[in-house]
Amino acid sequence: MAELATIARPYAEALFQVSRADLAATQSWLDGLAGAAGNDELLQFAANPKVNASQVYHIVTSVLKSPLPERGSNFLRAVIDNDRLAALPEVARQFRQLANRVSGSADALIQSAFPIGPAELAELKATLEKRFGRRLEPSVQVDPQLIGGVRVVVGDEVLDTSVKARLEQMKMALTA
Repeated sequence: MAELATIARPYAEALFQVSRADLAATQSWLDGLAGAAGNDELLQFAANPKVNASQVYHIVTSVLKSPLPERGSNFLRAVIDNDRLAALPEVARQFRQLANRVSGSADALIQSAFPIGPAELAELKATLEKRFGRRLEPSVQVDPQLIGGVRVVVGDEVLDTSVKARLEQMKMALTA
């Protein structure tokens, strides 16, 4: 089977082209679909040959927090009819990248050893935006294994100022 990224690309690009006027709203319902499609039990249900596309559609829409707009409904039906439900999380990721490119921003995954408060996050975001040279949309993940500091991933760039990374650097220096 082809890579999910290859399968997802035409869906993400087509959806991006028809949604240029309202990228944020499209991203919102697409993230909901991606979350639902990330469920292994749902994917197993959809793969059952005894289940038809209409049943899969109704199950997916029943687990969403808000109803889909007409464009979202049509998109979901096309994805299900083409047996591409498993590709939805990747479609959402690629769509977000396309939308970010247009707006000049990027997603930033901030991993911290401790929870980050709103004021600290705003200050860190401002510093990181200067460092990376673009507007960032941060999401925070707590990872106690970092011991202290933060690890930031923006696209394929990584900024690791965690205590764990510094200890690894010291270990490498001492054993070299």
